[in-house]
Amino acid sequence: MENIRIYCENTSSYVDVTFGTALNEIAPEGCIAALVDNKLKSLEYRIISPHNVRFVDYSHPDGRRTYVRSLSFVLQNVVRDMFPDKVLSIDYSLPSGLYCEIRETTPLHDGRPDVYFITDHEIETMKAKMSDLIAADLPFTKKMLSNEETFNLFTENRQKEKANLVKILGRFHYSVYFLDGKADTFYGPLAPSTGFLKTFDLVGFNDGFCLQYPMDGCPDKVLPMKRQSKLAQALKEHSDWCHMLGVGGVGALNEKVMNGGTTDLINLSEAFKERKFAEIASQIYERRANVKIVFIAGPSSSGKTSSSKRLALQCRNLGLNPKVIELDNYFVEREQTPRDENGEYDFECLGAMDLKLLGEQLNALLDGKEVEIPRFDFKQGKKFFEGKMMQLHDKDILIMEGIHALNPAMIPDVDSSKVFRVYVSALTSLSLDENNNISTSDNRMLRRMIRDNRTRGIIPEETITRWASVRRGENKNIFPFQENADAVMNTAHVFELPILKYYAEPLLRRIAPSSPAYTDAARMLKFLNSIIALTPSEFAAVPPTSILREFIDGQTL
Repeated sequence: MENIRIYCENTSSYVDVTFGTALNEIAPEGCIAALVDNKLKSLEYRIISPHNVRFVDYSHPDGRRTYVRSLSFVLQNVVRDMFPDKVLSIDYSLPSGLYCEIRETTPLHDGRPDVYFITDHEIETMKAKMSDLIAADLPFTKKMLSNEETFNLFTENRQKEKANLVKILGRFHYSVYFLDGKADTFYGPLAPSTGFLKTFDLVGFNDGFCLQYPMDGCPDKVLPMKRQSKLAQALKEHSDWCHMLGVGGVGALNEKVMNGGTTDLINLSEAFKERKFAEIASQIYERRANVKIVFIAGPSSSGKTSSSKRLALQCRNLGLNPKVIELDNYFVEREQTPRDENGEYDFECLGAMDLKLLGEQLNALLDGKEVEIPRFDFKQGKKFFEGKMMQLHDKDILIMEGIHALNPAMIPDVDSSKVFRVYVSALTSLSLDENNNISTSDNRMLRRMIRDNRTRGIIPEETITRWASVRRGENKNIFPFQENADAVMNTAHVFELPILKYYAEPLLRRIAPSSPAYTDAARMLKFLNSIIALTPSEFAAVPPTSILREFIDGQTL
């Protein structure tokens, strides 16, 4: 039989293989999956035509996702063995891994999950059983099952969210993975076998536990455990609230969309956010005798600008007089800006800010003095003083937003008791089903892609290819300081994915297979394919003051 020629990007060379050769037969050691023409495939994929192939290991984002999906399946199997009358829920991402709970199959009277409180001994037993499955090097296999077979399988497994999603989507066939006779579904390929998953840990956390996987850049060590209680509490609160509304997963959300229940869901979600803004404003008001500055920080596309404005409105309702200063006006002159390892200006580092001027002006304002606020001209790379004066009076409160706002090193000489810090992020805790959570990073990237394309003319491909750099900046400058916040504002809406899908899906479909952004575009299209989109007439119910309007247009703040 004639050989097929493929191009291996890892070695920058052509390789001749026989028809039907599986990728695992030619994969370099340590690789866990492969990009075939920029589309992620398992190593079981068989070559029947020419392709560009790039093998990926844990150092690649898709290699890490493949590892985590596979590790989740191993955990799922162990939970089914140890707790056959219960169900595993992989709820949301934490800084140290995935937060998991073992739940009773019947929810509490208010709709919240009835959590089984696992003991330390049971966690250690789970770890030992996972290690045994990994040592056995058992294969992950995939089968195509009919809609009825898939629905019945997950109904018997007590995975109601998964079964509901299968029922609502109504497809003819589903790809179902099997491990040691047990089944599950995932939104991406798995490793060839359990033997690839040697590094993991389970650590008790809150009502459940954290599934830890290897560090980026250090595959032999798990992520360090960070017990960030404020962040975890915000995620837990949103998850419980979604369940109380009867929206524990995307299947239930799709059902509400199909039954015309989205207007009620939009109204409830907006009311929930308004209550949280009011609560934060009340905290500020209670400390008004001392607090005169409110700092707001958060990662990209979290809705920081809208949050600043809505928080200011709530403060005004309580009799305070908010004033806004943009931290972007306190950059150092362009020639003084530090450079990164590539010799480019690093505008995101703390050294890019004129901390001396900022500290002096804040202290002067706290002392009741009048200061002249600068305006930074980004084209010229210079600050200008144009007579904009500011002074804080009795009921005045200063609101400032910026990436370093939670970092104490930004204002080392300012009395910290005078400052109230707010962390803003779209902390998505809605899951596709029991064991496939939705990445908060992906949710924010969809928001940014839609907004950038609409307001700045930036093509979706550019947003996606820049995202890794955005994430590196967040990991360095924002996430380490989350717990310094006095309050956490979660801007994720339970109804937003059906709206984001309407805008994002056509943008993602424009990205060509040859583009370096295609792999992420295909991945996001795959999970969006499980969500039923709203139409413009349906999401007209989103109020003009909504944070989501910052991204889809129509905001009046």
